[in-house]
Amino acid sequence: MAKKFLMKGNEALAEAAMRNGCRFFFGYPITPQTELAAYMAKKMPKIGGTFLQAESEVAAINMVYGAAGAGARVMTSSSSPGISLKSEGISYIAAADLPCVIVNIVRGGPGLGGIQAAQSDYFQATKGGGHGDYRLLVYAPASIQELVDLTAKAFEKADEYRNPAMIMGDGMLGQMMEPVEFSEPIDLSSLPEKEWATTGTEMKRKKNIINSLYLSPEELEYLNIKRYEKYAVIKEKEPMYEEVYTEDAELIVTAYGTVSRVALSAINILREEGYKVGLIRPITLWPFPEKIFDERSKTAKKFLSVELSMGQMVEDVERCTKGRSEVHFFGRSGGMVPGKEDIVEEIKRIY
Repeated sequence: MAKKFLMKGNEALAEAAMRNGCRFFFGYPITPQTELAAYMAKKMPKIGGTFLQAESEVAAINMVYGAAGAGARVMTSSSSPGISLKSEGISYIAAADLPCVIVNIVRGGPGLGGIQAAQSDYFQATKGGGHGDYRLLVYAPASIQELVDLTAKAFEKADEYRNPAMIMGDGMLGQMMEPVEFSEPIDLSSLPEKEWATTGTEMKRKKNIINSLYLSPEELEYLNIKRYEKYAVIKEKEPMYEEVYTEDAELIVTAYGTVSRVALSAINILREEGYKVGLIRPITLWPFPEKIFDERSKTAKKFLSVELSMGQMVEDVERCTKGRSEVHFFGRSGGMVPGKEDIVEEIKRIY
């Protein structure tokens, strides 16, 4: 039997990153993700890695840009307003077609807001966040084990597509403790060579250039089109989701992250009472699992989007169900979290 560890989410994510080849971390403390950086500060030097607390979030993301351009597996982490400060650099990294992993342990907003759990950065993560035409792979784990597993996937897919990947968890996920098991650390020499990286030519090949500035409009448009061809492949191949009780469901709840666990508890109560209720849990927020919503909207009469926000994912649910089903919203914001009884009551109200 695999050995399990009882760990806090932030620390488990950091451990998973190191086991999956992350050797550079640049960040800046902000609640509720600071334990991740603290764990990296303690552990990175022991494995030959580099931890650096930058002077600001802006500095940290540009350090990520440099390490990613040199071909390293690199990560940064922050929370909500810190991610906003990193957004310009994230756009540059996406424009340069570089892989990296960005962690957002979301707190309540807007503004400085509060340090309690929220999901109000959905628009920021899935609709860009920074300037220009770009996309991030966005993973939304619902447990500490899934946080660990999706960290591995984020590094893998970032490298595969030469694209930044984001792990987006709410403050509860960063702070809670659960049993978790890890895979063995990967052998860095087994990773595919990054022929595009700026690692020095030794006068044996043409030099590589990492760039995001293109003054020719024709060239910039061409690169944007090529990038969106890549995004189309990601949209086809990479959506992830979980569905429960959906085949006969008349009402489908959709929720992600830790609030999906509360929603499933409510659904189990209602199933015992005879209500035909199911759950779709997006695991990738981008690419959004459009096809399953399209398919289930042909049989389900209603959808209920349950969120820790004022209703951001509900727009994607409406878009993907194409008017076939009624779409309702139930959410709490500012760090408030609904109980299963609250969700049961709302489902009964609209059922």
